Amino acid sequence: MTGPRTQPERDAATVEIMFAVVTGALLAALLFFAFASPALFGDLDPAAEKTWVTAAGTVAGAGFLARVLQVLWWLPRKRRG
Repeated sequence: MTGPRTQPERDAATVEIMFAVVTGALLAALLFFAFASPALFGDLDPAAEKTWVTAAGTVAGAGFLARVLQVLWWLPRKRRG
């Protein structure tokens, strides 16, 4: 592709970025809740709770990153051929 992008192309890129961020955030929230639920609803000692919450944050962050990369990197390449 040569030359500057058209307004519809810039709008499409903005929509794709927002879609990636929003779906990544939703996935991260779901993963965090799923992995932190033993700490949130269980009767664990403080050290175990901290471990579960830390693991949940790590998994949620990885899930967010994976979703954003999937939408912004892998899917457009798949569509192009």
